Amino acid sequence: MQLFVNDLTVIDFSYLHEQRGIVGESWIVDVLLDGSLNEQSMVLDFGIVKKQIKAIIDDAVDHKLLLPMMNTQQLTISNSERAGHEFVDFTCERANYFLQSPNCAFAKIPAETITLEAVTEYLVHIIKAQLPQNVAGLTLTLRPEQIDGFYYHYTHGLKKHDGNCQRIAHGHRSKIQLYKNNIRSIKLEKEWCQRWQDIYIASNCDRVNKADIELSAHANTLIEKIDLPTEANEQSTYQYFSYYAPQGRFDIAVSDNVLDEVDCDSTVELLADYIARQLKAEHSDDEIKVIAYEGVAKGAIASA
Repeated sequence: MQLFVNDLTVIDFSYLHEQRGIVGESWIVDVLLDGSLNEQSMVLDFGIVKKQIKAIIDDAVDHKLLLPMMNTQQLTISNSERAGHEFVDFTCERANYFLQSPNCAFAKIPAETITLEAVTEYLVHIIKAQLPQNVAGLTLTLRPEQIDGFYYHYTHGLKKHDGNCQRIAHGHRSKIQLYKNNIRSIKLEKEWCQRWQDIYIASNCDRVNKADIELSAHANTLIEKIDLPTEANEQSTYQYFSYYAPQGRFDIAVSDNVLDEVDCDSTVELLADYIARQLKAEHSDDEIKVIAYEGVAKGAIASA
């Protein structure tokens, strides 16, 4: 007998990619269970599937940064001096990223690269260990939303959030709809999605000086070699952001070329407003409407 639940949940997370850097992603989860009927004449109660299995998945990967643990050439993990925290240093073709976060902000995937298959295998192993004996088989399907149009991948953190959104490097794959004078503008949508493709979005209120960031010795050595302003370029190669939240202290150093620093918190409500304000400044005589998504089937609307 088989039991299925489609659209069980959506996992919003970020992962490390050797070409793209830190990539925000959103995957829909479908589940299929094989097994014999229990004393209730069920393979498993739908309530347990929807609550327990969803909770296992959320705890394992949702709102986390997924680390490819077999990629030792680009990934370095070391203990922070803070209890329950770790340093993560990642170098790739596009940019370098250096983080310090509580352990719960990371998911360590036993693979060289983060793929649908690798994350599926990781989750199946975790879930199977917690299923009743009458459930003999488990099939998970992870899939991106089918989007007819443009979309962007972004990574961020929300220090004011008391849940897992506070983690400084989690993300989303999101579509957007932009209207000028009540007419949808595909041109503007394309431009904005190109701007935020595989971007890290930081709030300027979280910016700190280099002297105040907490990074690994390995990260500091690499930064000292690279982050040397010259007469021709007085700007730093890296920007530094840090904050305390209920789960602990979060730090990140991000290369300039993968950063968009905004003048607000990066909730979807304020990002929609930010985009609307940016577009209004460019099109002052036009009425602007922004429908911004955060992952799948949720978002905010702003006008200017």
